[in-house]
Amino acid sequence: MSDVEFVADQMCFACGRDNPFGLHLTFRDEGDMSVTTFVSVAAHQGYKGIVHGGLMATVLDEVMVRFVWQKYGSAATAKLEVRYRHPAPTETPIEVRGWITAVRHGGRAFETAAEARLADGTVLAEATGLAIRLP
Repeated sequence: MSDVEFVADQMCFACGRDNPFGLHLTFRDEGDMSVTTFVSVAAHQGYKGIVHGGLMATVLDEVMVRFVWQKYGSAATAKLEVRYRHPAPTETPIEVRGWITAVRHGGRAFETAAEARLADGTVLAEATGLAIRLP
């Protein structure tokens, strides 16, 4: 596995501009957080009108690791844990925020956190993760 090469191109499922099947997420910094607004379509559902949980996990993961990338350089997810609090409705703006909670091993590992909320403040899902800087 050590011969795997991590190449950032524009085909990332979450943020790649050139991926015709991707989510095309865009990000902005707000203080010590990375923020994106995700609006799903019916094709992203699990149950009718509810965003598939795996897709929600993808967005939470992306916003956390994106923040590590922006602040410290290329990184990849080593661990991801998601807690789903409420069903996420499709075709509704969901704000997703990610941040770093701890820097470990001399800046080679980063504990991260994220949450997804509706405009009314309802927390849909929360995540924690571990990102590792790439060589």
